[in-house]
Amino acid sequence: MVVVLGAGLALYGGWRTTFADRSADESSLLTVRYRTETPATAPVAKPWLEVINTSSQPVALHKVTLRYYFSDDASAGYAANCLQTTLQCSNVTQVVGAMPDPAPTATHYLQVGFTSAAGTLAPGQTSEGIGLQLYRLDREDLDQADDRSFDPKLTRYAPSTRVTGYVDGVLLWGEEPGAAPPAASPQPANAPALTAPAGTLFDNFHYTDVADPAVTANGWQVRTDGGGPGIASTWSADAISFPANRKAQGGQVLQLQVSTDGTRDGTRQAELIGIDNTFFTGTIAARIHFTDKPADGRNGDHIIESFCMISPQPTSERYTELDFEYQPNGGWGAPGPKLDTTSWRSATPGDRTTRALNRSLAGWHTLMITAVDGKVTYSIDGRPVFSSSGRTFPREPMRIHLNTWLIDLPFAGERTWNMQVNWIYAVDGKAVSMAQVKRTVDGFYKNGINYINTTSRQ
Repeated sequence: MVVVLGAGLALYGGWRTTFADRSADESSLLTVRYRTETPATAPVAKPWLEVINTSSQPVALHKVTLRYYFSDDASAGYAANCLQTTLQCSNVTQVVGAMPDPAPTATHYLQVGFTSAAGTLAPGQTSEGIGLQLYRLDREDLDQADDRSFDPKLTRYAPSTRVTGYVDGVLLWGEEPGAAPPAASPQPANAPALTAPAGTLFDNFHYTDVADPAVTANGWQVRTDGGGPGIASTWSADAISFPANRKAQGGQVLQLQVSTDGTRDGTRQAELIGIDNTFFTGTIAARIHFTDKPADGRNGDHIIESFCMISPQPTSERYTELDFEYQPNGGWGAPGPKLDTTSWRSATPGDRTTRALNRSLAGWHTLMITAVDGKVTYSIDGRPVFSSSGRTFPREPMRIHLNTWLIDLPFAGERTWNMQVNWIYAVDGKAVSMAQVKRTVDGFYKNGINYINTTSRQ
C-alpha cells in the first residue's frame, strides 16, 4: 500500500494537465480525484480518493465532504473502513447512506468526512491518497459494474465528476445523480468541527476479515502462537471474524469462536490482542455478548469468555492485569454461571484479589473498568460489582486482550462457541460514567467514526 500511495504522490506533479483537460466547470474551487485497484466483481471495493484545493484560499478539511455513489446488490447491508492515509484514519469518517430517490446506478453512497485534526489544505495543496474499503456485510462479492462512481479504467488518479465534493454543504465538485437531493445533506455551513478527543481509543470492528490490513494498522494482532491459557497451541486466526449482527450497534461485530471435537488437534481457540500498551489509568469499556450455550453441539464445556488488560511482559516487576472472565459452566471446581473480576499483582498464581458474580450474563452487556485515584472498579451495565486497591492498582500500561478459550476437554463430540464484541472504548486518566460512555459512543457511530486512537501510547 505504501508503494501505491507513493505512486499517487508521483502523479501529483502532473495533475494540472489532466485537470485542465477535464469537462467539468473550470472555475471549481475543489477537485476530487479517484482511482480503483479492483475489478468490477470483487469481495471488497477499494476506491482511493484525493482532494485538491484549486481555490486561492485555504480550505479546512473538516468543512469538506465527499460522496462515492454505488448501487445496492440484492438489498445487502454495507459497511466501510479507512485503509490508509497520511491524514491518519482516525481523522477520516465514513457513513453509508441510502438515496431517497434511488437511481439505477446510485441507490446508496459512501460519505467521507474529516475531523478538525485532518488540518487545512493551502491553495494548490492535495490531501494525498485516501484509501477506503466498502464491503457487503454478508461477505458476498460486490458487482461494481453498475455503480455510478466506479470506473475500472481509472487505475491511476484522475479527476472524476461522478464523486461529489462539498465545502460547508455546498456542492463544489462533481455531479449528483438524478434530480433528488441526497438522503442526508452534508454538513451545513459553519457546522462545528468534528473533533477526535485526546487520550481516546475507540474501535467498532468494521473490518472485512481477519486479513484486512486495517486490523493491523489499527493496532490489533491475532494470536496464533502456542502456550496458555486453555488448550496449548490451539490459537487460530481462522477463529476470528467480523460478521453482520442486526442486534449490534452499527450492524457488525468482532466474533471470537471456539470449536472443538474434544481433542487438542481438533480444538481452535480465539484471541485478539492490542499491539500497543493502550490502557494504564482511566476508563475502558466494551459491549460484549456472552453466551451460556454453544452455537451448535453439546453443552457442558468449561469455557472462558473474557475481556482483560494485561502487562506485555509476564516477568515485569510492575506487572498489572485486570480481568473480566465469564464462565457459563463454571471452572476450576466452582459452578457456573459466574463472572470472575480479578486484579492481579503479578503473574504468579494466587497473587491477586478477586470476586465472583454468580449469575447468568447471557446476552449483551457493557463491561467497564475504571482505574483512578488508587482504586479499580469493575462495572456491568453501569452497576459496580467489584473494586480493588492498594497492591493491585495498575503500575504500568497494559495491552487489551479479547479472547475465548477452554479450560479442559471433558468429553468428545463437535461443538462451537461464539463470543461477540460490538465496540471498545477507552479514555486516559479519568473516570467516565456509563451514561457518558454511551453518549460518546453513540456520537462516534452517528458521525461515522469507526476508529480513533489519540492515546499517548499509540
